[in-house]
Amino acid sequence: MAGMIHKEDIEKVRNAADLHEIVSATVALKPSGIGSYVGLCPFHDEKTPSFSVRPAMGVWHCFGCGRSGDVFKYVEEQENIDFREAVELLADRYHIELHYDKTGNAPETKGSKRTRLLEANEEAQRFFVAQLVTDEALPARKLLAGRDFSQADCARFGCGYAPRGWDNLVRHLANKGFTQQEMLDAGLARQGQRGVYDYFRGRVTWPIRDSTGRTLGFGARKLYDDDQINAKYINTPDTQLYHKNQVLYGIDLAKKQIVDKRQVVIVEGYTDVMAMHLAGVDTAIATCGTAFGDEHAKIVRRLIADDSLGAVQLRGPLNVEGQQLSSRIVFTFDGDAAGQKAALHAFGLDSSFLTQTFVAVAPDNLDPCDLRIERGNDALCQLIANAKPLFDFVIDTAIDRFATTYTTGQMGAVKAVAPLIAQIRDESLWDLYARKVARRIGVELDVLRNEVRAARRQLRVRGDDAYAPKRRYEQSEREQRAPAPEQARRMEAANAQRQSFYRIQDPVFICEQQFMATLIQIPRAINPELFRALTVHCFQTPVFQTLFQAVEVAGGLPVESISQGLWLHNLTKAGGPMLSSAITELAVMPLPLLMPANATHNDEHGAPAAQPLREASAEERQYANQLLAKLLDVGYMRRIDATKHRMARTADTQEQIRLLSVITETEKERKDLQSRIFGGNIG
Repeated sequence: MAGMIHKEDIEKVRNAADLHEIVSATVALKPSGIGSYVGLCPFHDEKTPSFSVRPAMGVWHCFGCGRSGDVFKYVEEQENIDFREAVELLADRYHIELHYDKTGNAPETKGSKRTRLLEANEEAQRFFVAQLVTDEALPARKLLAGRDFSQADCARFGCGYAPRGWDNLVRHLANKGFTQQEMLDAGLARQGQRGVYDYFRGRVTWPIRDSTGRTLGFGARKLYDDDQINAKYINTPDTQLYHKNQVLYGIDLAKKQIVDKRQVVIVEGYTDVMAMHLAGVDTAIATCGTAFGDEHAKIVRRLIADDSLGAVQLRGPLNVEGQQLSSRIVFTFDGDAAGQKAALHAFGLDSSFLTQTFVAVAPDNLDPCDLRIERGNDALCQLIANAKPLFDFVIDTAIDRFATTYTTGQMGAVKAVAPLIAQIRDESLWDLYARKVARRIGVELDVLRNEVRAARRQLRVRGDDAYAPKRRYEQSEREQRAPAPEQARRMEAANAQRQSFYRIQDPVFICEQQFMATLIQIPRAINPELFRALTVHCFQTPVFQTLFQAVEVAGGLPVESISQGLWLHNLTKAGGPMLSSAITELAVMPLPLLMPANATHNDEHGAPAAQPLREASAEERQYANQLLAKLLDVGYMRRIDATKHRMARTADTQEQIRLLSVITETEKERKDLQSRIFGGNIG
């Protein structure tokens, strides 16, 4: 295969890639100061945003789980691929041609495996769409037309047709240069005794895409009675691209509206998504061949998280002017037994997620597509508007089965509803529901409370508070329960391993931290003359000592023509993996300075990482000089103390006189530096 990618091409990709755009595909980012954004971390489950992105620096950092990096690292983590594949994926996205170092006479690679699988899926999608207009696809067109979908509607949602033959798609992809192994790896083909054959045959198809519009797989509906696969719907099997518990049909169409409106409507099928969008409910999505689970909930929560009151994290539905629904997740379940079972399944999701969860059940148990056919678009809009909180829906469904006018019916309702209320993990919510339900059934509150408490013990329900503010730096339950000495030892070991730092209110630490953050974010604010006077002994915190040495390895202060992204890349490379987390954390850390006017560009996301290092403002230079003065002062004081110590240990009078002159000269240098800096003689 081809050798390494040329470094020049890697930098072209780095400079072209928009970190804000890439992260926004999976995380709802909100401004957090000029040029900085925060959101819920996509790499660990959290309820309070601790994931910070600084597009101008080209870096991101999560203050919760500690993960961090540049745009390539984000793609690596998000897509579960290596660095080379991340570069190739971004190069393909931003239309940059890559060049490779040749190894012998080997031909250049056609691209990463992941890129090839994406290309195979895109070609398969074009093939299926083209087949929909053929004579053989008449049953498919009739089915879609019978669901009240026009040809334009089918084109909008990418509907297609997989022909009935043995290997139509396989032969088509082979003619396009794809190998049989690539078809198998993409889930488009299967291996049989007679060779490789099409997985999707004789079915209507829908492309299942990610939030950026890349086709990851397909869903397909049965059309013919002689179909060898009995299932009415089939989906692409799990592949490197497609994971059924992490994909949502329609997310590419609905993502922007979900973020803007902070609501999502979850339906059960592909045609239901189509019907909802055509009716104006443009936040509709659906799971693909599996129940809505924790992984889906994480995706949705990252898109609709709301912290509009700043430090107060909002839970539950909100009233937003001019908007019918906000911060709500609406499930459209059938009213039959299967639908009620699905609603009960949702009880297992996170408690704060459930405070925002509603259920919409159509009259006569119609699914959204049938409801649109029978009663029009307005009926779907009204269905969502009248959605009922999930807890109320499940509890009321259980109570309605009993004749509570009779004592035995009341007790039956209590016994049926107590395990449901018990599963509400939130301590405050379950008690409120107990009061509400006791009034409705007509029993004493203590009777219901006792049943609920017994059910909670039996089910071993762990108490939670969905409305409690979460700490920014979350710890595992085991760490929270650990004794203080044990916890301290673990933190110390982790700190030494990661070369990170504790956030302590110590003037020396804060000075060193702020200086390093300034050096990384605004290196042109650092005075070269003063910087050359710095030594590793001017720092007390071990990680900052090591980081200063990494800056020296990187060549010291960067040249003015270098880009922000390349400066940070060079520094991270010099620091190695042990320092990468500390460097990126400092790169996204807010500085106690106002961003100067020349730092904000027309780009709404701030200066891109490809932008050359910007000129520092007078205020920034003054701030950097003050930090430098403090660090250098520490260095002078240490030199003076060390010289005094040597004086005290020697009996040689001449040596004592010489050391005294050294102390005097050092004191003079110290005072001269302070007067120059604070007198404004150093810019």
